[in-house]
Amino acid sequence: MIVVKHLAKQFMPPRRWLRPAPDPVRAVTDVSFTAPDGHILGLLGPNGAGKTTSLRMLAGLIEPDAGHLAVDGVDVRTRPQEAIARMGVLSDARGLYPRLTARENIVYYGLLQGLPRDRAEARATELARVLDLTTLLDRRTEGFSQGERMKTALARALVHDPANIVLDEPTNGLDVMATRALREALRHLSTPAGGSKCIVFSTHIMQEVERLCDSVTIVSHGRTVATGTVASLLEATLQTDFEEAFVALAFNDEDAA
Repeated sequence: MIVVKHLAKQFMPPRRWLRPAPDPVRAVTDVSFTAPDGHILGLLGPNGAGKTTSLRMLAGLIEPDAGHLAVDGVDVRTRPQEAIARMGVLSDARGLYPRLTARENIVYYGLLQGLPRDRAEARATELARVLDLTTLLDRRTEGFSQGERMKTALARALVHDPANIVLDEPTNGLDVMATRALREALRHLSTPAGGSKCIVFSTHIMQEVERLCDSVTIVSHGRTVATGTVASLLEATLQTDFEEAFVALAFNDEDAA
């Protein structure tokens, strides 16, 4: 289970020589969401809304200025190593070692997570089956397509069998078949057969949200502006098209101004 409450973060831009110090940039002002086990939550928002910054704080990569982040009840700020060990994180920078095979990439990360080698090897084989990677497992990742790299990176993030999965726009650059494969893999992982994982992923693709998510949190200008199921958000905005519902919720403040 992942709980995020009232998250905030601002950055100070670099100061130009002999110019006044610039004002801080508020990347995240007040973001909150909760994702229970066996649940897929979509973090939806326009570019620059604060989705990536929020997920990087959740993954322990950035220190928040304010707010509470907990993974299975473990506070990310005070017990970061314990919290991070409970997550599999896939960011947009996939960082595979090109001279290693897919198997070697996955096993190496398993060893870094403290798995014995035989367990890491077994997990690599198991994940290759689940993610349709078996024919690629002993090929070097140099020259892999974007979809093949994504599946290898996802297997690497899952090698230690974390209860929680965090993905930042995982379908960027993927073709239709790779996107379908990822969607099916995530859906399986959220079921009891797949371990009832808690999954949080950011996206700006409405179709992904409609087909995959149990709930949606919409972020705009660094704030959570709406949370609910696709059906409840359609009902709240009196829309029949989810894209129109998203626009009504995400850009409501701009329209009011």
